[in-house]
Amino acid sequence: MNETRQRILDVALDVLGDNPEAGMGEIATAAGVVRRTVYGHFPTRLDLLRTLMERAVAEMTAVLTEVNAGGMEAEAAWVAFVARVWPVTHRYRVLLALRRGEYGETIHGLLGPVDELLADLVKRGQDSGVFAQHLPAGILSQVTYGAVFAIADNDLPNGTLDARAAAITSLLMLGVPETRAIALVDEQP
Repeated sequence: MNETRQRILDVALDVLGDNPEAGMGEIATAAGVVRRTVYGHFPTRLDLLRTLMERAVAEMTAVLTEVNAGGMEAEAAWVAFVARVWPVTHRYRVLLALRRGEYGETIHGLLGPVDELLADLVKRGQDSGVFAQHLPAGILSQVTYGAVFAIADNDLPNGTLDARAAAITSLLMLGVPETRAIALVDEQP
């Protein structure tokens, strides 16, 4: 039963990634199960999305917690975060699109722990003078991380963008000079 649930979740990410408006029937078909099976695990579409979001939040929070525990300077920690979260960003990119839709409030609420950790990291960089202060840390971190998701989403057709492009772009948005941003990214193992 747990294996079927995991398969439904994995397939749902793929199906929703191709079509954020896909219904439970489309997800069931792609997972090779009947709709009743999907509804047995997830009584509503919101339950399915909430479960996907909880998985994404757990993965991103684990990465952020580990990066923050590394004792790196804020700008190096940001680069390490983007590099390590890049596969997660690709996997859950559809949630950004869904965040703007009818489930936005729920998804936004579930992202609270990630938003707080990112805001703390940006605030740390602002306090040390390496990140710009033109926006409050909470807003600047969301805008910047949104750009990472946008790069991941727009990279799909041709595969020319990568975590390096996302890290440099996000550092620029955080106010890090371009030469320093490139050097930071190139210093990452």
